[in-house]
Amino acid sequence: MKTRKISRVFKSIPTIEGAGVHLKRGFGYHQVPLFDPFLMLDDFHTSVPEEYLAGFPWHPHRGIETITYIIEGQVEHGDSMGNKGVIGAGDVQWMTAGSGIIHQEMPKISPSGTMWGFQFWANLPASQKMMQPRYRDVPAASIPLVVLESGVRVKLVSGTLNGVEGSVKEILIEPELMDVTVPPGVVFEHRIQQGHTVVAYLLSGSGTFDDSSDPYSYDYSGSGWMDLERRCRFGPETVVLYERDGDMIRVTSGEEGVRFLLLAGRPLGEPIAWQGPIVMNTREELRRAFEEYNNGTFIK
Repeated sequence: MKTRKISRVFKSIPTIEGAGVHLKRGFGYHQVPLFDPFLMLDDFHTSVPEEYLAGFPWHPHRGIETITYIIEGQVEHGDSMGNKGVIGAGDVQWMTAGSGIIHQEMPKISPSGTMWGFQFWANLPASQKMMQPRYRDVPAASIPLVVLESGVRVKLVSGTLNGVEGSVKEILIEPELMDVTVPPGVVFEHRIQQGHTVVAYLLSGSGTFDDSSDPYSYDYSGSGWMDLERRCRFGPETVVLYERDGDMIRVTSGEEGVRFLLLAGRPLGEPIAWQGPIVMNTREELRRAFEEYNNGTFIK
């Protein structure tokens, strides 16, 4: 097996979205198409209610899937298909917008005092952008926890590990989404589909994410023009994007261990036309989507 090398490393960037939610953007519009089929990763992590309670009021989506994963706190959601409820710590919401959905996601006061969660956007292929919308609530209790002999613990939302399948299956881009915790000084190896996009987002601790000891072997996008520090070991709020050649990743944790989200999927290689919450293939399709939203024919 060939171990993948790191292609690029990004530091997440503070931003404000929705009605005033403070978050860190791991990657987004300006990195297209590096992360194909993934479009965006947002990390909302704060203990200040004023930084999250405004939430994401009613807004449309078309042409994508949105995946929300909560580590701490609670988010109330509702949509134009009549789905509604609250997702909490460890829960996942996997929504396929397809031809169009209008929804809202409104954080509630966190029982622990901290709100911490993530939202990913995954693109849909052109042939499925106008598919019927669908919605999955994935409770924490239904998500398998795989514990390896090395002590590595993997919460398996989608994908396969050691013969165990994740809770979310039959997704068009063949995704893997795992929450991986590696004890101090342990190596985690995982087989990856050749050619698929693979991303790691660090939550805590530190680790090295390939076999290279050269901090100049990858492209680095820091958080500022004078951010000149380069390392082979990465810490929280760092995005690691792998090269597409290779069928295995190897992560070695530091003295405090490391926890990260692992995201992988099949690239689409299609044109992207993106404005706000709608992602299509052409500007004409975008124009039509916003016209339909404004004249009340958006929901099919």
